[in-house]
Amino acid sequence: MSSESVRPDPVAPVDPSGTDDGPGTFADLGLRAELLGALAALGYEEPTAIQRETIPPLLAGGDLLGQAATGTGKTAAFALPLLHRMPAERRSGDPSALVLVPTRELAVQVSEAVHRYGRELGVRVLPIYGGQPIGRQLRVLDGGVDVVVATPGRALDHIARGTLRLGELRTVVLDEADEMLDMGFAEDIEAILAQTPEQRQTVLFSATMPARIDGMARQHLRNPVRIEIGRPSPASGTAPLVRQTAYVVARAHKPAALGRVLDAESPTAAIVFCRSREEVDRLTETMNGRGYRAEALHGGMSQEQRDRVMGRLRTGTADLLVATDVAARGLDIEQLTHVFNYDVPSAPESYVHRIGRVGRAGRQGVAITLAEPREHRMLKTIERVTGQRISIDKVPTVADMRTRRLELTRAALQESLLEDDLDQFRVIVETLADEFDVMEVALAAVKLAHEAAGIPVDDEEIPHVTLRNERGERDGRGAREGRGRDAQRPGRSRQGGMACLFIGVGRRSGIRPQDLVGAITGETGVSGREIGSIEIADRFSLVEVPQAAADEVISRLRGTTIKGRRATVRRDRDGARD
Repeated sequence: MSSESVRPDPVAPVDPSGTDDGPGTFADLGLRAELLGALAALGYEEPTAIQRETIPPLLAGGDLLGQAATGTGKTAAFALPLLHRMPAERRSGDPSALVLVPTRELAVQVSEAVHRYGRELGVRVLPIYGGQPIGRQLRVLDGGVDVVVATPGRALDHIARGTLRLGELRTVVLDEADEMLDMGFAEDIEAILAQTPEQRQTVLFSATMPARIDGMARQHLRNPVRIEIGRPSPASGTAPLVRQTAYVVARAHKPAALGRVLDAESPTAAIVFCRSREEVDRLTETMNGRGYRAEALHGGMSQEQRDRVMGRLRTGTADLLVATDVAARGLDIEQLTHVFNYDVPSAPESYVHRIGRVGRAGRQGVAITLAEPREHRMLKTIERVTGQRISIDKVPTVADMRTRRLELTRAALQESLLEDDLDQFRVIVETLADEFDVMEVALAAVKLAHEAAGIPVDDEEIPHVTLRNERGERDGRGAREGRGRDAQRPGRSRQGGMACLFIGVGRRSGIRPQDLVGAITGETGVSGREIGSIEIADRFSLVEVPQAAADEVISRLRGTTIKGRRATVRRDRDGARD
């Protein structure tokens, strides 16, 4: 993934506290000169409310418990102090700071932010998470790092291997702690904290503050400063008016789906956000090949190229900007009506920043997200954090688009009838009317007008992805990465007619979803389509199968091996584990 894939905005445009009695600049907070230089280079001058409140006590070395909504600048609030406190003499290659986050996407995002802020300090940052080749992680850890940003499951794996040593830690950050607990990482977090020095600084951030977060804080934080920052409120009369929609579509069909939705929406001007500059270039080429006037914008372009792209967009010679988050920072395009997320943003914070580019100053705007089935859960997280509903719609069909294009032709003809001087064409109609019925003449004229519009014929049907519960209570089929030993179980939200089975092999045995599906379909009469959610933890897996077939599946799997291993197979007992 490109280093430009996602990054947080450390400065929110509105002070959520409604006051401005704190330090006015980052320099007033007493940060190191190297950090101030990095912030200035990034264009940041004024800290947000959460940064004003949290940076001073963290610089002093105290523990902190923060409740902060997304979009408040929380990443910089903990990243800047831990960089400020980085020891000048690094006695070993072991990290001095560990940041635990719930997802691989957030690990990348936070790692990139820490790298940018600490560039002038020469800070070595490493994200570690499942799904990434462990060999590279091992090499970098062996060479020495200063800050590790990790998902709990992979961090615990490295601790067990002896490749992640925590004896030199000065700061531990638990970011989005409520989300980590929701994902079943409680035991992993406890095990990790048990390996850290007793005199460490501990920072815990959570969007919500349920009793279990409070309990974790009482156990692991010492006399913490407590800070609560709400979400910025829009100024009166300028509330964003953004219609938020998502389409769930397989990755192979995403370019076609984007084109289909663009045709249906007909935006005046739109930005399509991608995660990396490579994806920006590929998608720009694809969309131009499909007849759209698309321009790429990413960090690999010179300022002259950027200016040329923005000029084309503002003059209307381009109507589609394909960009990374970083490259699009600071853009304010008055005619922008639509924002498209080509992928679900890796954090709610990124989503809020993106859709905030439309619906400004009371203008209407549209935010559309193309989500792969595996990303459906992230949509629900964004809804929960932002408190705004994202409706799930079906991608328009070929028939829908033909109807839409006919409607556009009808509207164009109606406009011509109302506004154009048509007398010069009367002689053609009168001449043809001597030989043909007037209705036939009109039909031929409409056909020519429709074809002359140059709208491409699209006969590719895009398969509809049916989520197992369209209301979002289920995440659809597939394994969930990085849930740790306390994996959130399918049985907790099981649909009627399905049974959840416990199978005593998991990731450490090299088990993949296709191994479980193959074993079940090969030994029983259950088809792949009938198998529900699959979750794979380190030492076990959970699989939903039809209730009527559960006993047969248990019996058959007990008599065979899965990837050469015999495994315990039984109905899942809530909370029980072998």
